[in-house]
Amino acid sequence: MIANILWIFLAFLCGSLPLSYWIGKLFLKTDIRSYGDGNPGGTNVWEAGGRWWGLTAIIMDGLKGLIPVSLAYYQGGVAGWWILPLALAPTLGHIFSPFLKFRGGKALATTFGVWTALTVYQVPIVLGAALGLWVWLLKNEGWAVIAAVASVLVFLIFLNFDLVFIVTWIANGAILVWRYVDKLKKVPNSVE
Repeated sequence: MIANILWIFLAFLCGSLPLSYWIGKLFLKTDIRSYGDGNPGGTNVWEAGGRWWGLTAIIMDGLKGLIPVSLAYYQGGVAGWWILPLALAPTLGHIFSPFLKFRGGKALATTFGVWTALTVYQVPIVLGAALGLWVWLLKNEGWAVIAAVASVLVFLIFLNFDLVFIVTWIANGAILVWRYVDKLKKVPNSVE
Protein backbone atom coordinates (compact mmCIF):
# COMPACT_ATOMS: atom_id res chain seq x y z
CA MET A 1 0.00 0.00 0.00
CA ILE A 2 2.79 2.48 0.84
CA ALA A 3 4.49 1.64 -2.46
CA ASN A 4 1.26 2.41 -4.34
CA ILE A 5 0.94 5.77 -2.57
CA LEU A 6 4.54 6.60 -3.47
CA TRP A 7 3.87 5.72 -7.12
CA ILE A 8 0.79 7.96 -7.11
CA PHE A 9 2.78 10.81 -5.56
CA LEU A 10 5.53 10.34 -8.18
CA ALA A 11 2.91 10.36 -10.96
CA PHE A 12 1.43 13.60 -9.60
CA LEU A 13 4.89 15.15 -9.34
CA CYS A 14 5.78 14.18 -12.93
CA GLY A 15 2.45 15.53 -14.16
CA SER A 16 3.01 18.78 -12.33
CA LEU A 17 6.26 19.59 -14.14
CA PRO A 18 5.29 22.54 -16.39
CA LEU A 19 7.39 21.37 -19.34
CA SER A 20 5.51 23.41 -21.94
CA TYR A 21 5.85 26.53 -19.82
CA TRP A 22 9.59 25.86 -19.37
CA ILE A 23 10.04 25.32 -23.12
CA GLY A 24 8.45 28.72 -23.66
CA LYS A 25 10.63 30.41 -21.06
CA LEU A 26 13.93 28.71 -21.91
CA PHE A 27 13.80 28.40 -25.69
CA LEU A 28 11.17 30.85 -26.90
CA LYS A 29 11.94 33.53 -24.28
CA THR A 30 8.23 34.12 -23.70
CA ASP A 31 5.47 33.26 -21.28
CA ILE A 32 3.24 30.99 -23.34
CA ARG A 33 0.30 31.83 -21.09
CA SER A 34 0.05 35.12 -22.98
CA TYR A 35 -1.01 33.14 -26.08
CA GLY A 36 -4.25 31.40 -27.02
CA ASP A 37 -6.36 30.36 -24.05
CA GLY A 38 -3.75 31.43 -21.50
CA ASN A 39 -2.92 27.92 -20.33
CA PRO A 40 0.63 26.61 -19.93
CA GLY A 41 0.17 23.78 -22.45
CA GLY A 42 1.54 22.52 -25.72
CA THR A 43 -1.06 24.24 -27.89
CA ASN A 44 0.11 27.64 -26.69
CA VAL A 45 3.75 26.66 -27.30
CA TRP A 46 2.62 25.86 -30.86
CA GLU A 47 1.10 29.34 -31.15
CA ALA A 48 4.15 31.02 -29.62
CA GLY A 49 6.90 29.08 -31.36
CA GLY A 50 5.46 27.18 -34.28
CA ARG A 51 4.82 23.57 -35.18
CA TRP A 52 8.11 21.98 -34.08
CA TRP A 53 8.19 23.57 -30.66
CA GLY A 54 4.49 22.83 -30.27
CA LEU A 55 4.90 19.17 -31.16
CA THR A 56 7.87 18.92 -28.79
CA ALA A 57 5.81 20.40 -25.96
CA ILE A 58 2.79 18.18 -26.66
CA ILE A 59 4.99 15.06 -26.70
CA MET A 60 6.69 16.15 -23.47
CA ASP A 61 3.30 16.72 -21.82
CA GLY A 62 2.24 13.25 -22.96
CA LEU A 63 5.39 11.70 -21.53
CA LYS A 64 4.52 13.21 -18.13
CA GLY A 65 1.61 10.78 -18.03
CA LEU A 66 3.16 7.88 -19.92
CA ILE A 67 6.41 7.42 -17.97
CA PRO A 68 5.23 7.36 -14.34
CA VAL A 69 2.08 5.36 -15.06
CA SER A 70 4.03 2.83 -17.17
CA LEU A 71 6.64 2.40 -14.46
CA ALA A 72 4.04 2.00 -11.72
CA TYR A 73 1.75 -0.30 -13.73
CA TYR A 74 4.31 -2.56 -15.38
CA GLN A 75 7.26 -2.42 -12.97
CA GLY A 76 5.76 -1.33 -9.66
CA GLY A 77 2.85 -3.74 -9.67
CA VAL A 78 0.14 -1.13 -9.15
CA ALA A 79 -3.10 -2.93 -9.99
CA GLY A 80 -6.78 -3.15 -9.16
CA TRP A 81 -8.51 -0.02 -7.93
CA TRP A 82 -5.13 1.63 -7.29
CA ILE A 83 -5.12 2.25 -11.06
CA LEU A 84 -7.78 4.94 -10.58
CA PRO A 85 -5.71 7.37 -8.46
CA LEU A 86 -2.54 6.44 -10.37
CA ALA A 87 -4.12 7.37 -13.71
CA LEU A 88 -5.61 10.61 -12.40
CA ALA A 89 -2.44 11.75 -10.63
CA PRO A 90 -0.45 13.05 -13.66
CA THR A 91 -3.57 14.69 -15.09
CA LEU A 92 -4.33 16.46 -11.81
CA GLY A 93 -0.63 17.34 -11.46
CA HIS A 94 -0.74 19.03 -14.86
CA ILE A 95 -3.91 20.93 -13.97
CA PHE A 96 -2.85 21.89 -10.44
CA SER A 97 0.89 22.33 -10.85
CA PRO A 98 2.50 23.58 -7.63
CA PHE A 99 5.23 25.03 -9.87
CA LEU A 100 2.66 27.42 -11.36
CA LYS A 101 0.72 28.31 -8.21
CA PHE A 102 -1.73 25.45 -8.92
CA ARG A 103 -2.83 26.96 -12.25
CA GLY A 104 -1.97 24.50 -14.97
CA GLY A 105 -3.23 23.38 -18.34
CA LYS A 106 -6.11 21.32 -19.65
CA ALA A 107 -4.22 17.98 -19.55
CA LEU A 108 -5.34 16.50 -22.86
CA ALA A 109 -1.81 15.49 -23.90
CA THR A 110 -1.12 14.13 -20.41
CA THR A 111 -4.33 12.08 -20.67
CA PHE A 112 -3.07 10.60 -23.94
CA GLY A 113 0.15 9.63 -22.15
CA VAL A 114 -1.65 8.02 -19.22
CA TRP A 115 -3.88 5.94 -21.47
CA THR A 116 -0.98 4.95 -23.69
CA ALA A 117 0.58 3.49 -20.55
CA LEU A 118 -2.61 1.67 -19.56
CA THR A 119 -3.83 0.40 -22.94
CA VAL A 120 -0.76 0.83 -25.19
CA TYR A 121 -2.49 1.91 -28.41
CA GLN A 122 -6.22 1.25 -28.00
CA VAL A 123 -7.54 4.30 -26.12
CA PRO A 124 -5.06 6.79 -27.66
CA ILE A 125 -6.07 5.74 -31.17
CA VAL A 126 -9.79 5.86 -30.40
CA LEU A 127 -9.47 9.15 -28.51
CA GLY A 128 -7.36 10.73 -31.25
CA ALA A 129 -9.66 9.57 -34.05
CA ALA A 130 -12.81 10.55 -32.16
CA LEU A 131 -11.40 13.95 -31.23
CA GLY A 132 -10.37 14.63 -34.83
CA LEU A 133 -13.76 13.55 -36.16
CA TRP A 134 -15.74 15.52 -33.59
CA VAL A 135 -13.68 18.69 -34.02
CA TRP A 136 -14.27 18.45 -37.77
CA LEU A 137 -18.02 17.84 -37.36
CA LEU A 138 -18.78 20.17 -34.45
CA LYS A 139 -16.28 22.98 -35.13
CA ASN A 140 -15.97 23.48 -31.36
CA GLU A 141 -13.15 22.08 -29.23
CA GLY A 142 -15.19 21.84 -26.02
CA TRP A 143 -18.09 19.93 -27.54
CA ALA A 144 -15.63 17.75 -29.46
CA VAL A 145 -13.91 16.79 -26.19
CA ILE A 146 -17.27 15.80 -24.67
CA ALA A 147 -18.14 13.72 -27.74
CA ALA A 148 -14.69 12.11 -27.79
CA VAL A 149 -14.90 11.26 -24.06
CA ALA A 150 -18.29 9.63 -24.70
CA SER A 151 -16.90 7.77 -27.74
CA VAL A 152 -14.05 6.30 -25.70
CA LEU A 153 -16.48 5.27 -22.96
CA VAL A 154 -18.63 3.41 -25.51
CA PHE A 155 -15.46 1.77 -26.88
CA LEU A 156 -14.35 0.59 -23.42
CA ILE A 157 -17.80 -0.80 -22.62
CA PHE A 158 -18.17 -2.44 -26.05
CA LEU A 159 -14.79 -4.19 -25.74
CA ASN A 160 -15.66 -5.31 -22.22
CA PHE A 161 -12.76 -3.59 -20.47
CA ASP A 162 -12.39 -4.22 -16.76
CA LEU A 163 -14.65 -2.05 -14.59
CA VAL A 164 -11.68 -0.21 -13.07
CA PHE A 165 -10.67 1.06 -16.52
CA ILE A 166 -14.23 2.18 -17.28
CA VAL A 167 -14.57 4.03 -13.97
CA THR A 168 -11.09 5.52 -14.40
CA TRP A 169 -12.04 6.76 -17.87
CA ILE A 170 -15.28 8.27 -16.54
CA ALA A 171 -13.30 10.17 -13.89
CA ASN A 172 -10.60 11.23 -16.38
CA GLY A 173 -13.25 12.22 -18.92
CA ALA A 174 -15.12 14.29 -16.32
CA ILE A 175 -11.90 16.17 -15.58
CA LEU A 176 -11.37 16.87 -19.29
CA VAL A 177 -14.95 18.07 -19.73
CA TRP A 178 -14.54 20.34 -16.68
CA ARG A 179 -11.33 21.82 -18.16
CA TYR A 180 -13.04 22.53 -21.50
CA VAL A 181 -16.30 23.89 -20.06
CA ASP A 182 -15.40 27.46 -21.08
CA LYS A 183 -15.53 26.33 -24.72
CA LEU A 184 -19.10 25.02 -24.33
CA LYS A 185 -20.69 28.47 -24.43
CA LYS A 186 -20.67 28.38 -28.21
CA VAL A 187 -23.26 26.06 -29.75
CA PRO A 188 -21.63 23.31 -31.83
CA ASN A 189 -21.93 23.64 -35.58
CA SER A 190 -22.62 20.11 -36.81
CA VAL A 191 -24.16 21.12 -40.11
CA GLU A 192 -22.35 23.14 -42.73
